[in-house]
Amino acid sequence: MEFEVWWLLGIPFFFALGWVAARVDIRHVISESRSLPRSYYKGLNVLLDEQPDKAIDIFVEIARLDPETAELHFALGKLFRRRGDIERAVRVHQNLLARPDLPAEIAALARFELGQDYLKAGLLDRAEETFHLLGGTPYAAQASRALLEIYQREKEWRRAIDAALALQASGAGAYQKEIAQFHCELAQDELVHAHPDVALATLEEALGHDRNNVRATILTGDALLSKGDTEGALRTWRRVEQQSAAHVGLVAQRLIDGYRSVGRTREGVNLLKSYLADVPSIDLLEVVFKGVLELDGPDAANQLVGDELRRSPTLLGLDKLIEARLMYAPPERLPELSLVKSLVGGYAQKLARYRCSHCGFQAKQFYWQCPGCSHWESYAPRRTEELSVMSQG
Repeated sequence: MEFEVWWLLGIPFFFALGWVAARVDIRHVISESRSLPRSYYKGLNVLLDEQPDKAIDIFVEIARLDPETAELHFALGKLFRRRGDIERAVRVHQNLLARPDLPAEIAALARFELGQDYLKAGLLDRAEETFHLLGGTPYAAQASRALLEIYQREKEWRRAIDAALALQASGAGAYQKEIAQFHCELAQDELVHAHPDVALATLEEALGHDRNNVRATILTGDALLSKGDTEGALRTWRRVEQQSAAHVGLVAQRLIDGYRSVGRTREGVNLLKSYLADVPSIDLLEVVFKGVLELDGPDAANQLVGDELRRSPTLLGLDKLIEARLMYAPPERLPELSLVKSLVGGYAQKLARYRCSHCGFQAKQFYWQCPGCSHWESYAPRRTEELSVMSQG
């Protein structure tokens, strides 16, 4: 395509269009700036001069005189809260609530933000009182969720159940899983205080909300065992495999101990070996390994771990294999194998952790509620290395 001289005539035209557009934008900015109160600029100045207390007073006055600028006020409160300066955040919202002429919706938002300040500061009683005042406002559902969080922090499980049921009834979401877990917490407390019958009734409620709740099934077996019903406990624990095969490793030790107590250790080991054949698991392998070692000796235990390692190669499995080899190694090889066991074991322990699927928090033991983010049932019942191997496969 050849260059035409007349195309140069278009350059002044497009320049003129850009100049007009710029003038329109400048006029718009000037208009917007004139609509802001002068105290807004004063507040920004003192804030930039690191005088936040004086800035708070100025922004509160802006919000009183012109409610449409209240967003600036709330932004300031959130800024303080995120910085961890809870005292100033509380002051921002309390001063705003002290103005009787604020619109109801702005007052409700200020109260909700104040409740968030208290919650962040750990002042749970004040937060609870503040959130209770938001019933019938546009922030009622958010306040109810905050109250549910408070009850969980305080381990007030009955109130947590009532709050979750109310939220569910209001159409704010499904909470069957959480409600079942709250019942499990109550049941566990009853078991600690040697009240198995009360625990069983509570666990039945838990399963009524979530029939697939593995924790409720495990605790039901615990309650039956505490009543002396070992056979009932064994039948209950075996149901875990039907609910979630991946969770069998969590109940494996209970099963083998139960079978041992009734003189049927072999039956228990064979049952767990069948589970292991279907669902590879380091936790399950640990229990089966000890059972085979007890019944059949180190050669059989070594064969079991070797077969499992070939089927599912992991560093944790290798650590277990070295442990088995140490049991019947000749004396001259013990120092060498012990050194390898120490090296492999150190790395293996770093991988022998459970990980929250929501926040990534890792822990040596399995939790039903993540200590990091407080989500329920967010831990996979497998170690981090197993999850990595599964994802690669």
